[in-house]
Amino acid sequence: MALLPPPSPARRLALMALAVCVLAVAAAVVSFVEGSFIGIVWVLLAGISSNMAWFYVRKTKLEQAQRTRAAG
Repeated sequence: MALLPPPSPARRLALMALAVCVLAVAAAVVSFVEGSFIGIVWVLLAGISSNMAWFYVRKTKLEQAQRTRAAG
């Protein structure tokens, strides 16, 4: 079984959400290092984008499983 789901709009959304998550974590680290509490907002954004990434990955896998069951 492949580690990544096949190409689809949901997969692209998952990859974009993952990129936002990584960037938000980096921004949070920089904010906290500089002594700013705005990093809390970045942490919250990282959490939301992480959940979005998992949602779209799972959605793609479920759709693929349904197509496989319907075809077989």
